[in-house]
Amino acid sequence: MKPGPRLWSLAIYSGKSPLHLAPWGQVQNPVLSAEHVTDVDASFLADPFMVRVGKLWYMFFEVLNRENNRGEIGLATSPDCAAWQYQKIVLREPYHLSYPCVFESEGEFFMVPETLAPGAIRLYRADPFPDRWTFVSELVRGKFADSTVLHFQEKWWIFTCPNHQQHDMLSLYMADKLTGPWREHPKNPLIVGDRRRARPGGRVIVNNGQIIRYAQDCFPAYGSRVRAFEILELDSTCYREKEADGSPVLAPDGSDWNASGMHHIDPHPYQGAWIACVDGLHRDCGNG
Repeated sequence: MKPGPRLWSLAIYSGKSPLHLAPWGQVQNPVLSAEHVTDVDASFLADPFMVRVGKLWYMFFEVLNRENNRGEIGLATSPDCAAWQYQKIVLREPYHLSYPCVFESEGEFFMVPETLAPGAIRLYRADPFPDRWTFVSELVRGKFADSTVLHFQEKWWIFTCPNHQQHDMLSLYMADKLTGPWREHPKNPLIVGDRRRARPGGRVIVNNGQIIRYAQDCFPAYGSRVRAFEILELDSTCYREKEADGSPVLAPDGSDWNASGMHHIDPHPYQGAWIACVDGLHRDCGNG
């Protein structure tokens, strides 16, 4: 039988910590899938990031447009993280977009989506939030996958994968200001030849002084599960991490919607615990 398409969809997990999460009992996962998209013919949804503004949650994610076979950035909203309403495509370019790393800085919202085709990590600003995004500048030149932005100790950091085909390298860039200039960390590449922990798999978070970096485990195949690493040293000269207790934090659990893999997580504090948007793969038959 000819294999079908990769069917990524989005779900909500919760737990006592960002290292111990499970499907949230208040929802029927997946909460968002291709069938919810109303403005394009979608093949799948993946790479969710969310932010809370006022009383609403805003989730941004890749929508693979079947018509042009390109990723575009979609938006859904929820008052409670349980009931999600798809809105529309909010960012498209004449090339593939994915992994919309969304974050706030000084009262404004920014996005760094994956943009391999133009050969640069590109910064966008909401103008206005949430449904219009304007290109600001190129941060780093080169073809980088799943670039993940962190603001820590008055510096900006970007974790990124410079080998998007093999998923086995991790590099780090740093700047004093979000718009740069950006420079390579002297320890680059931080990881070489390790598909199990190199490629970023979601937002880097700081929890009670502990910095947690999530990574895709791409062994034996791309998008198998998500591991977590505690960053022990992070400054302009040093970098050191170890695998965190509880890792891997996401893996197929026998449910139909994620039976073949998971590769993304975005956790947030919520009502004294943690809530996260994640993705899962129904059938593993190609690249996503």
